[in-house]
Amino acid sequence: IIMGTIMTMSSSNWLMAWIGLELNMLAILPIISKPKTTRASEATIKYFLTQAIASAMMLLSSTTNAWQTGSWDILELKNKFSTTIMTLSLMMKMGAAPIHFWLPEVLQGTTLQTALLITTWQKLAPISLMYMISNNIQPALLMSAGILSMIVGGLGGINQTQLRKTMAYSSINNLGWTIMIMALSPNLAVMNIFIYMIMTTPIFLMMTSTSTKTLQNLTTTWTTSTATTLSIALLMLSTSGLPPFTGFLPKMLALNELITQKLTTLATLAIMTSLVSLLFYLRITYLIMVLTSPMTT
Repeated sequence: IIMGTIMTMSSSNWLMAWIGLELNMLAILPIISKPKTTRASEATIKYFLTQAIASAMMLLSSTTNAWQTGSWDILELKNKFSTTIMTLSLMMKMGAAPIHFWLPEVLQGTTLQTALLITTWQKLAPISLMYMISNNIQPALLMSAGILSMIVGGLGGINQTQLRKTMAYSSINNLGWTIMIMALSPNLAVMNIFIYMIMTTPIFLMMTSTSTKTLQNLTTTWTTSTATTLSIALLMLSTSGLPPFTGFLPKMLALNELITQKLTTLATLAIMTSLVSLLFYLRITYLIMVLTSPMTT
């Protein structure tokens, strides 16, 4: 898995990048299917089919571009059709809307450690490729996909009681911010996704250590591990982008960039969608800190 990601991130040629992604995808399949359950097998097949379709789209895009321009260089993706198909395939690999349907289902069928791997490490290679071709992608495509991901991530997480599905929709929501700002400031997009990964990793690790998989589990862990439960609640608020937490910084910079570029309507829409996602983060925090703390009982 590590070798595949590094190969993709360090290559300048579409074929080598594709080989790296394939290696990465084939290596994670046994890890997803490790629990001998029907749910895990279903998750593995869903992951494999989605990634295989995305890889086929990626090959189509790079081949069409090479046919038109005579170059396999990643930075030479000049053909408009190729750029659009490539962007969609990378979004499919990351699990961004409108091709996000596989992510919550796959995370729900795997262990917490594998879910952590899929939501963090598996996004590095597609994000790095998107970063490299960001100058050639139509800004309207990225911004539309970004806003759609933010809406889907916000609305999808509201009714969830399963924490892995909640984290999947949280991932889609944060990817929306990353993709939207990729059109204007690729460096800011990379900073945003890295801060998200830094915040998500301890959430998953603490959920693993306390064997927490549902909201109900989370409300009962207060008595056994108060510090861990409190940390999860604060990290959830940070992921939502609530000030003064770390997660607020990339969102503030993204909004600042949008307003600087005279995209005030888009900035307003982004704020409104982040309020929707804040709703389910606050719900989790409320359940942990208000309903279960000894002070209220």
